[in-house]
Amino acid sequence: MKLARILFEGEPRGAAVTEAGYVLLPTGMGVLDVLCMSSAEQAEVVSRGTPIGDVDLATLMSPIEPRSMRDFMTFEQHLAGAIRWVNPSGSIAQEWYEAPCFYFTNHLVAVGAHDDVEFPPGSEVMDFELELAVVLRKGGRNLTVDQAKDCIGGFTILNDWSARDIQSREMRIGLGPVKGKDFASTLGPWIVTPDELSSFMDNGALALNMSVSINGVVVGQDNSKHMSWTFAEMIAYASRGSNVEAGDVLGSGTCGTGCLAELWGWAGKQDPAPLVPGDVIRMEIEGIGSIENKLVSGVSAHPISGARRHGDIRLN
Repeated sequence: MKLARILFEGEPRGAAVTEAGYVLLPTGMGVLDVLCMSSAEQAEVVSRGTPIGDVDLATLMSPIEPRSMRDFMTFEQHLAGAIRWVNPSGSIAQEWYEAPCFYFTNHLVAVGAHDDVEFPPGSEVMDFELELAVVLRKGGRNLTVDQAKDCIGGFTILNDWSARDIQSREMRIGLGPVKGKDFASTLGPWIVTPDELSSFMDNGALALNMSVSINGVVVGQDNSKHMSWTFAEMIAYASRGSNVEAGDVLGSGTCGTGCLAELWGWAGKQDPAPLVPGDVIRMEIEGIGSIENKLVSGVSAHPISGARRHGDIRLN
C-alpha cells in the first residue's frame, strides 16, 4: 500500500494512492493511524474511503509529520568521498565500522515532494543528499534486530538538504552538522509499505535503484543494497537505552554519489558547481517514486554579534 498526505480543499488529509488516483481516508484518520494497522485492516479502511476523481485537485505534502528524525550514515562510498572533500588525505575512522552512527535533524521542517525550498539565511553553498528513509509504525526500547524489523511501517524518499558553508564552519567546532541541516528535509512522495517492496530483497537487503538529477541531468546513482547496515539494525541501535516511537523517521544517509560534497571530494574541485536559485533537484528510488523540488532565494540573515570574550577565564 502507498499512503500519502495531501492538501485537498484547503485541508490536510490522509490518502491511499491507487492506480486510479487518491482515495481519501475516512475523516479523522491519518496516515500514521493506517500505517499502524495490519494489511487486512488497511485494506478495509481504504475500502471505506472516498476516491478523488482529479488528482490535480490535491497537492502532495510530506507523507508524515515526523515525531523525530534520525539520519544515519550507512553508505561507505559516500563517507569516503565526503571525507576527501574536507581532507584529501583523510580516511574513514575505524569507529564508523563498529556501529551505525546517526545525528538528530529537525523534524519540524519536513516539506512535500514538489514544494519549493528556500536557501537558508546566511548560506551560499547549497547541496542535496539522496537517501532512503523508513517510517516506524510502532516503537520500543532496547529492541532486538528482529523486534526492530517489526517496527517498520514503510519507506519513503528523503532529501537531506545541506548548507555546506554553514556545516563546514560548525564541524570545525566539533558539533557535527547542526544549523547547516536545520532548514528543510523533503519527504515523499508517499510511504510504501514493506509488502510492496518484497520483490526487491537481495540476500536480506533491500535493493532499490536510486538516482538524482540537477535540471534534468543525472549526477548520481547507487543502489540501497550498498547500505552497510539494515534498517532493522539501525532501529535496534537507535533504541539502545532510548525510545523509538511510531512516526519516527530514520534516514539511510546519503547513497554513493548522492550529493555534491562527495562528488567534490572525488574530483578535488567543486564540479558540479554548488546549487543556485532556480535549480531543480529530482530524486527517484525504484519501487517508491520520485520527488522534485526547486530551490528559490531565501531571506537575508539577521545579524548576530560574535562571541563576547572574557579576560578573567582560563583558556590554556
